[in-house]
Amino acid sequence: MKMNTKALALSIGIIWGLTIFLLTIWFLIMGYNGNLLANLGSIYLGYSVSWIGAFVGLIYGFVDGLIGGALLGFLYNKFAK
Repeated sequence: MKMNTKALALSIGIIWGLTIFLLTIWFLIMGYNGNLLANLGSIYLGYSVSWIGAFVGLIYGFVDGLIGGALLGFLYNKFAK
């Protein structure tokens, strides 16, 4: 059975982007230190635990998930033959 690579890539991109966005907002509202999320700034340039950083993380997370999902779908289709 062949996997729809585009659908998988979009799904993972949306989920990962929203996860970073919502976690950043949660940390800001609840007043957490954010050391865990602050480490993402070393991977995603321009990201920080801030309101603008939440949107930067949303974009980076979407692109990162999109690429990872496409790679996962591609490899699945190659190995499932």
